[in-house]
Amino acid sequence: MISRASIPRMGREVFLLALSPLPLLFLFVKTNDMADPPLWQLTVAVAAAVALFLCGLTLFRKPRVGKLLGSAAAAGTYGAAFPHIMTSPFFALTATVVLISIIFILFDFHIHSNSSRKTIIETQKSFWEIFLSHPARVLVVTFLGLCTMGTFLLLLPMAAENRAIGLVDAAFTAVSAVCVTGLIVLDTPNAFTGYGQFFILFLIQLGGLGIMGITTVGLHTMGRRLSLTHERVLASMADTNHKDLVHSLITILKFTFAAESMGAILLAFMFYTAGDSAAQAAWRGIFTAVSAFCNAGFALQSDSLISYHAKPLVLHIVAVLIIFGGMAPATSLVIPRWLSGKKVPIPARIALTVSIVLLVLGTVFIMSFEWDGLLAGLSFSDKIQNAWFQSVTLRTAGFNSLDISAITNPTFLLMLAFMFIGGSPGGTAGGVKTTTIGILAMTFYTNITNRKEVILQNRRISAVTVFRAVTIVTAGLLLWFGVVLMLEATQPQIPVRGLIFEATSALGTVGLSTGATTLLDEVGKIIIIIAMFCGRIGPVTLFMLLSSGVTPSASRCPDAKIFLT
Repeated sequence: MISRASIPRMGREVFLLALSPLPLLFLFVKTNDMADPPLWQLTVAVAAAVALFLCGLTLFRKPRVGKLLGSAAAAGTYGAAFPHIMTSPFFALTATVVLISIIFILFDFHIHSNSSRKTIIETQKSFWEIFLSHPARVLVVTFLGLCTMGTFLLLLPMAAENRAIGLVDAAFTAVSAVCVTGLIVLDTPNAFTGYGQFFILFLIQLGGLGIMGITTVGLHTMGRRLSLTHERVLASMADTNHKDLVHSLITILKFTFAAESMGAILLAFMFYTAGDSAAQAAWRGIFTAVSAFCNAGFALQSDSLISYHAKPLVLHIVAVLIIFGGMAPATSLVIPRWLSGKKVPIPARIALTVSIVLLVLGTVFIMSFEWDGLLAGLSFSDKIQNAWFQSVTLRTAGFNSLDISAITNPTFLLMLAFMFIGGSPGGTAGGVKTTTIGILAMTFYTNITNRKEVILQNRRISAVTVFRAVTIVTAGLLLWFGVVLMLEATQPQIPVRGLIFEATSALGTVGLSTGATTLLDEVGKIIIIIAMFCGRIGPVTLFMLLSSGVTPSASRCPDAKIFLT
């Protein structure tokens, strides 16, 4: 007898089985220079079809095997369609997004066995519940939706000076704005109208603050509230107590708008004194302040801030906005207590300490390596101030006051490391985060001093936290290697040094470029689009997936002795 609970499962199995011939369809679509599909494409398509068929049979009976088969089928289908992907940027972007989405959904798909009836029942109740009941899914869906909306906004005739820009360029700009990266393939002040620049600023603000947080505060203001499940999800995303969710989000918004407003007023005054008209100075002040605080790196000057390299007040105002935007508001608000020597929360202390160390080291190293190079021709004070500014903007913001295309090799390596580290948790910065590096540094010190536990302020750092830090860094390195490999395979016209810098900047959502961005073809642009998106949601999403409740095993196993040297 078939239970009612098994009917939806059977329907999904039939649907997956019906999809099994899908990879073979790409064999009948001929490209311009291909009469018949080659043997490798035929082999991959058949293997993908078989894997998809087996996935339909096993997903609900042996979920782990079914997930692996489903992932293999998705990758095989992508491989079978690769000749068509290489000839159509739009198809390439769509296929890559679908591939990543399928793999994410498969491995985030949970089913449980009902021991009383021996049936397998999916725990989610509806399509929307699948996405709105988990922080990682909420992040992916909202950012993807925001990127899609931004792409269509920038495709409007009113947004571009020439009344139309390409789809890939629009998507690149939208993703760069939403993911607060700052890499550009079009000159922002010249390629976009005032409407287009406003759309970009709108995307930066929503991408930096988080659309879900803004929505929650808006509903609270109107006297409405989300469900308890969704409030718990948002509390996890905001890293705060469930009861303090709305208060924390309101504090974030107040702090953000206060900092951006003060920065906009000061920058508008500086731009006005530098020769801009009142209207132009006001608009540039607002745009630059929001872009700096959100660590986006977009500027309304074609040369970023190079023309202001001798105006220290502009550089320092932007630097302060970048620093405070790159940290959580709660961390920024405890800085006076920290400077006065009072005790502050351990996460804030780690973030502040690592940030100060990186800022100072970055300034010292840039001055040392570029004194007669990048900084040549500047006065003594300007050398110090520009080295400081580049150290501040290096880890996440993407503004530059000097032309970094001619940096020396030591500075190049330093920039790669700093861009990979990024900013602090809770802020708008990317990277693997300062707290992750801080945890690893303390773990390293604990091991070389032959201590058994990582202790800070009489508190023990748990092994779980150390494992998460190692996992985040390892995942970041694997993703970085994959992006560099894809760029190197598809962009032979660009030197490998430029590709490595570009990949690191995209994954760290930094936005600095040595000039390789403008040399990318459409396939290269799509790879960078995916890298920026993964860099923005990747570390946060990974941490949330690692934070999911897992029931610890009750069994006790003996320790394995493994020699590492």
